[in-house]
Amino acid sequence: MTASSKLPAREGRSALDPRPLSVKRGVNPHAPGSAHLIMGHTEILATVTLEDKPAPHMRGKKEGWLTAEYAMLPRATNDRQARERNLQNGRRHEIQRLLGRALRASVDLSHFRNQTIYVDCDVLVADGGTRVASILAGHAALHDFCDRLIHSGRLSDWPLTHKVGAISVGLIGEEIRVDLDYAEDKVARADLNVVATDTGLIIEVQGGAEEGPIRQEEYMQLLNTGVEAVKGVMAQLGRELAVIQGV
Repeated sequence: MTASSKLPAREGRSALDPRPLSVKRGVNPHAPGSAHLIMGHTEILATVTLEDKPAPHMRGKKEGWLTAEYAMLPRATNDRQARERNLQNGRRHEIQRLLGRALRASVDLSHFRNQTIYVDCDVLVADGGTRVASILAGHAALHDFCDRLIHSGRLSDWPLTHKVGAISVGLIGEEIRVDLDYAEDKVARADLNVVATDTGLIIEVQGGAEEGPIRQEEYMQLLNTGVEAVKGVMAQLGRELAVIQGV
């Protein structure tokens, strides 16, 4: 058996192909914006809430604020995880900050002065890439939210200034793979979560080597591959959103 044959299988997709993606928006009748996103076997429910109250640090400012929260359901994974009640959970806090920074980069918050947008991302099923899938689901839910504001006449200008997405990319053996599932993430020598726009503008990069240092050129290959993959994923997400009837 060769070393390459021991690598996790890709279920028919090539190294640079992301997992199949589908999204349905408007799934929560109580939220002014929502989306259910499936990426491979990972499923995310994202909802948007608009509160007519400024965030404490934004009082008196010309812009509103957007914040995000992230949680994983107890049976989102193979084994039951304790329900996340502790707001100081380090991993969750880190992911929430990432989601907030990513999604704020997509919205012109001057349209929401003295208001706060909450984007809640809940992992229904986890198979790797939950934070990048949450960014994609959050973007879809914001699209739904803004569409409703426009159609209701509450806004006249489209407030989303960038189409922001994310993807994971990893070094599996000597091969670069896009959109790692859980089995691939476990054996990656290095992996990055790349947050970028559909035009290739970089917002944030998280990650690094797992089994020892990698070469600078390997890191740059991972980054460049991730940026290109985000463009493809956002094109796919755009097609999914385009076929959903407006409200």
